[in-house]
Amino acid sequence: MAYNSKPPPREGNQMVFGIRAVIEAILAGKEIESLYIQRGLGGGLLNELKDVMQEYQLSAQQVPVEKLNRITMKNHQGVIAFISPITYQKIENIIPEVFERGEVPLVLVLDSITDVRNMGAIARTAECAGVHAIVIPGKGSAQINPDAIKTSAGALYKIPVCRHDNFMQTVKFLQESGLQLVCCTEKTNDYIYKPDYTAPTAIIMGSEEDGIRNEIIRISDHLAKIPMLGEIESLNVSVSTGVILYEAIRQRSTAAVN
Repeated sequence: MAYNSKPPPREGNQMVFGIRAVIEAILAGKEIESLYIQRGLGGGLLNELKDVMQEYQLSAQQVPVEKLNRITMKNHQGVIAFISPITYQKIENIIPEVFERGEVPLVLVLDSITDVRNMGAIARTAECAGVHAIVIPGKGSAQINPDAIKTSAGALYKIPVCRHDNFMQTVKFLQESGLQLVCCTEKTNDYIYKPDYTAPTAIIMGSEEDGIRNEIIRISDHLAKIPMLGEIESLNVSVSTGVILYEAIRQRSTAAVN
């Protein structure tokens, strides 16, 4: 059963520009999806922004002014931020609540999925499958923007998304909390049918280009691959996610009936 507490209030995708405006947005508790600062920019007000970023553990991309001008020709003062349309949650809060409700956690960990439509399609499948939460790294993941929301058919408003800067520490937290780590990867001879998904489980999917990082592969409890019978060597990551998630649901449904 999915984590079904009332979702927090949300707002549409929003751009904020100008140093003072961005500072105030951060201080107001807005979820910053991405932050761009002009390369070489300086000044006292920028130092204030950097202090606020450090306090709220935010990072920014240093970009040439031409990129900022392509985003907007208004007086951006070298700083543009985008506010996320969703409110990110903490997996450390979700896992204990799932256990307290007597449910068996099923978490989806996305290691640097960069395509927004893949992100949206995966979220839609995860919500339909009753996944309790999606975990993504703080850097290197697709933005949760209107395209992702649309592709998810609104699922990104319903399923908790947990964005963590220390991604490896978060993965280890899941394992230390009693969840087995099942990596969906071609680097094994075992198929996705071998793990016992009726146990608390975190299913890990890798990026479209690089797969799952080696540090996670090394500590995982199971490596599992999808059978491939044709000439093409791999499936789209959103399709692969659906295949392994519904093997987990099949096992859980069968166990519940028996």
